[in-house]
Amino acid sequence: MCGIIGYVGPREATSVILNGLQRLEYRGYDSAGVAVLCGGRIEVRRATGKLSRLLERVQLEPLCPARAEALNIGIGHTRWATHGGVTEYNAHPHLGMKGHVAVVHNGIVENYAELKQGLQAEGVRFTSETDTEVIAHLLELAIAAGECFEDAVLHTLRQLRGSNAVVVMSVTQPDTLIAGRLGNAGGIAVGLGEGEMFIASDVPGILDYTRRILFLDDGEVAIVQAGQVRVLDRNGRLVGKSAHVIPWDPVSAERGEYRHFMQKEIFEQARAITDTLRGRVHFESGVVKLDALTLPPRPPRKIHIVACGTSAHAGLVGKFMLERLARIPVEVDYASEFRYREPLIGDEEVVLGITQSGETADTLAAMDEGKRRGARLWVIVNAIGSQAERLAEGHIAMRAGPEIGVASTKAFTTSLTDLYLLACALAQAFPQPNAPDPFAAARALAQLPGWVSQLLAPNPLFDELAERFHAHEHFLYLGRGVNYPIALEGALKLKEISYIHAEGYPAGEMKHGPIALIDERMPVVCIAVRDSVYDKMLSQIEQVKARHGTVIAVATEGDVEIACKADYVLWVPEAPELITPILSVIPLQRLAYHLAVRRGCDVDQPRNLAKSVTVE
Repeated sequence: MCGIIGYVGPREATSVILNGLQRLEYRGYDSAGVAVLCGGRIEVRRATGKLSRLLERVQLEPLCPARAEALNIGIGHTRWATHGGVTEYNAHPHLGMKGHVAVVHNGIVENYAELKQGLQAEGVRFTSETDTEVIAHLLELAIAAGECFEDAVLHTLRQLRGSNAVVVMSVTQPDTLIAGRLGNAGGIAVGLGEGEMFIASDVPGILDYTRRILFLDDGEVAIVQAGQVRVLDRNGRLVGKSAHVIPWDPVSAERGEYRHFMQKEIFEQARAITDTLRGRVHFESGVVKLDALTLPPRPPRKIHIVACGTSAHAGLVGKFMLERLARIPVEVDYASEFRYREPLIGDEEVVLGITQSGETADTLAAMDEGKRRGARLWVIVNAIGSQAERLAEGHIAMRAGPEIGVASTKAFTTSLTDLYLLACALAQAFPQPNAPDPFAAARALAQLPGWVSQLLAPNPLFDELAERFHAHEHFLYLGRGVNYPIALEGALKLKEISYIHAEGYPAGEMKHGPIALIDERMPVVCIAVRDSVYDKMLSQIEQVKARHGTVIAVATEGDVEIACKADYVLWVPEAPELITPILSVIPLQRLAYHLAVRRGCDVDQPRNLAKSVTVE
């Protein structure tokens, strides 16, 4: 969740760290801080609120400047609060009592109360409410007891319970940063430079400087110096690691001409889907090939999809795709609930995780549970080299590129595209009687980027809708069949970024409760594309209109009947039914964006949310 940056090398450490934190601010923006080693002491600057407050603080109170032909070293952090309120004293980095060590941390120290009690019994004074501070004190005490910096870190990490990512520095070894990863608490990426090294919790934080990256796995510790990196296991034994070369470039993580990252990412969806399809479909034959995912010799008996938030909505759409094309039974679980319900997983079954970051703690834990119970493990993931990708036996990359806006857009449509490709690949490998032609289904994807491009054309109706409805506090979203999960996703997008309360509902359930909410003050968004349940959706629209509700319809181009019944229509191109969710969600993304902007909301950094949820 939180953003972490570290640097050791000849550049001015403060500038490198602050630049990296700006790239990672989407991971947490309750507070931020930076620590650098200067003249044998650690200097710290911290501030609450967004990163701009820290930048102002550093400008007013400069840290140690770069020194000619000298080593510069430091760490930084942008926080999403778990333990303790949003205050400057809770902001990272945290120091040991004597100021000899500094720590930044992502995750939760589950036994911190027990550790804190023991430290206080030894006379340690705490200055914050965070669990992170226990790490600094444990480390400083270990060094004071005679352990070298490296051994002290290993000793300290062995005392922590829970999933944690930590980066530390010490005045006792001023040329070294040490990073450790325990469990599934976010990533630790070590960037390899020429005579300099970088550390980050997420790749965009260091792409300005290098694209050669080492990723730490559970239990690994990196000893990082300007000229070398050594990776150890939790027992101090050397581990061989290979660098990944990341194809993203720093410009792709910039807003460019767009007002917000979310707006940019909405408009990148045609490109992202093109990249997702590239090399995977032979459009003449319809053959689908997924190079990083080896299919089993027999069709899976069942597929269990585990995911959170937007990815869980993608999984619900994937259930329709996989069951209809491949005729394989599918269950979809919220990853946060999966392992607590004692799931029944049999032989020859698959657990399929969906995660943009590849570091979502609940999804990783659910994947672990599936693996422990003997399932084959697959993942649909965006972040290259992430924990989820490394944990799984096979993966399908979203190829969306960096997604900076907290509210997911292009990662959702590329994950739907990946699910459709998986359904086609399974259907082609294991033909089933009375199933749709999977080769024809795959050939239809050739038109998908063009259809998406049409949906991204200028449309003044979004501004009109934003002006008309921005003061409303409640919306209802209705969908049926494969587009029911799109009603859930449309409502989620509106809630996330505009703070308007919205509910997504299967339209057939409207009369079992939500119909009581409908009156002239209730806007109802109806996904009514021409599909197998189109007539049912027409009936639902008529029921809404009979109760004086305002209908905003997402409908297939040229549908005269919808045009007559709805108050407003957002048109989508005509497409095969299983592809329609990829199209119908885009107008809902744009609607949510325009409403949020009109309400003056912080679109990219909505309150209380962070991009990658790496704590349970």
